[in-house]
Amino acid sequence: MLGAVPQKREKESPHSKRIKVIWLISDIMHQRWLLLAACFWVIFMFMVASKFITLTFKDSEVYGAKQGPLVLTAITEVEKIQVTKEKKREFLGELQTIGRSLSEDLVHQPLIHMERLELLRNVCQDTSLKNLTHTTVSKFVLDRIFVCDKHKILFCQTPKVGNTQWKKVLIALNGVYPSIDEIPQNIVHDHEKNGLPRLSSFSDSEIQNRLKLYFKFFIVRDPFERLISAFKDKFVHNPRFEPWYRHEIAPGIIRKYRKNRIETRGLQFEDFVRYLGDPNHRWLDLQFGDHIIHWVTYVELCAPCEITYSVIGHHETLEKDAPYILKEAGIDHLVSYPTIPPGITAYNKTKVERYFSGVSKRDIRRLYARFEGDFNLFGYQVPTFLLN
Repeated sequence: MLGAVPQKREKESPHSKRIKVIWLISDIMHQRWLLLAACFWVIFMFMVASKFITLTFKDSEVYGAKQGPLVLTAITEVEKIQVTKEKKREFLGELQTIGRSLSEDLVHQPLIHMERLELLRNVCQDTSLKNLTHTTVSKFVLDRIFVCDKHKILFCQTPKVGNTQWKKVLIALNGVYPSIDEIPQNIVHDHEKNGLPRLSSFSDSEIQNRLKLYFKFFIVRDPFERLISAFKDKFVHNPRFEPWYRHEIAPGIIRKYRKNRIETRGLQFEDFVRYLGDPNHRWLDLQFGDHIIHWVTYVELCAPCEITYSVIGHHETLEKDAPYILKEAGIDHLVSYPTIPPGITAYNKTKVERYFSGVSKRDIRRLYARFEGDFNLFGYQVPTFLLN
């Protein structure tokens, strides 16, 4: 028997061909959809990773938030915010890892202000300094705080540290005048015409609400240099519209504190220091009324341990602090701080030494004892060159 006869191959029908083509097309489309889905998955994961990095960066700059968890007032519980060296290193490390080309100021300004607030909080908790750092949130304090409701800002006035310019900024923001340059100089300190209400003019509930929710700031300066500025302005130059400093307050201090009463000279700096360092100075303060705001402590003016401020600026670094404050308050796109003349904010040790050269060590030590709280709260160096 010869080999098997080969079977005749059946002809493929048109219907079968269509099915095979459809199957091939379906398979190709399926592969393309898988590839497309994979691409979308990669993009999605990249977006998630980017978001995580962004959130990590923002969390590291929690101080930059306008309020949030940093809102602490005399009425609310104090939230303890620990800013450790490790966290600061992590913050800087994250910036380097992310590879952002940030300027030195953008990195260090938030850290500087965080450190200032941390120092303030720690000193406020020091029970040994309680008598020097704590005060009542009285009408005297509330009278020092000016309100800009339009932009939810509170500014505590600390005279002799550039407050006139900050008042101009707030007056312009309140819309009373279209720009800082158009504000008449005599209007700035006229509190009935400048459009800046004091916090004391509101009801208790309105005060509490503003203390809790508004951006709050004030400016400080080396305490002794500030006293020199107050003495020069009020008793040496003495503006014509403030005659009471020379004709009422100065004679009152001289009568009480000048050792040689035969002298006929006007108020001398040593008389002024002797008055300020006297533990019983308050009886004269009451006679002088609110005029003492130019030389009382920052604690007495702004109650920094009772009211939690968002930012504390320093006169010595105002060139950098002013733009930072405007940015944190959310108003940097609306107004600019007036130009600061070169060198005007720098600490002048030579001037301080010259003014205190005629003051006894005893009187300087008594003066420091009164202002020790201000030195500690705001990180100013103890003036050992005067005390020792």
